[in-house]
Amino acid sequence: MNRPASTVSRAQPSVLTTNKVIRNTYILLSMTLLFSAMSAGVSMALNLPHPGLVITLVGYFGLLFLTSRFRDSSLGLLFVFGLTGFMGYTLGPIINMYLSLPNGGQIVMTAFGATGVIFLGLSGYALSSRKDFSFMGAFLMVGILVAFLAGIGAIFLSLPGLSLAVSAMFVLLMSGLILYETSNIIHGGETNYIMATVTLFVAIFNLFTSLLHLLGAFGGND
Repeated sequence: MNRPASTVSRAQPSVLTTNKVIRNTYILLSMTLLFSAMSAGVSMALNLPHPGLVITLVGYFGLLFLTSRFRDSSLGLLFVFGLTGFMGYTLGPIINMYLSLPNGGQIVMTAFGATGVIFLGLSGYALSSRKDFSFMGAFLMVGILVAFLAGIGAIFLSLPGLSLAVSAMFVLLMSGLILYETSNIIHGGETNYIMATVTLFVAIFNLFTSLLHLLGAFGGND
């Protein structure tokens, strides 16, 4: 008779811990999205130039490494905001570029709305269904690496068609990443809310920029 009680006592903290990670992740994600939007707004208002591919990659991977290195300390929170603020700054010039197009405002708002709908829909589905999407992990890792390298190649080789294909790949991959990471949190695969926040933020950021590129191209302005 004591066995079921002990099983419940062991399972209960796990459920409480998972719920805490989910709550903290979405609170921090909301804060970082707001901070990144403010950073992008300042960048747009000051008409700051894009830092370029090399500085962007060094800044992104450097801050990502520091965030991961200090994910269990208060410094991790500082680096999360440093990373998301930096990404917001790089986003400002991109948005300004699209806003300069004849129908730029519509493109930006459509990409923004679509990103919100996709994220809320997929994360809501993962939370409500509680399905395990851990099987997607290896596929996503390989797919993101391939898409990243293809994107670099498209830039250096000036191949617009390949660039569009990469953007389409990123829309699918980032959608999958949202499902995977949300499921990962629910099932205890990710217990650090700082890293969960970074993963979801990066997915949202890349989803938005990829949709911008595709919508701009289909609008006949790329």
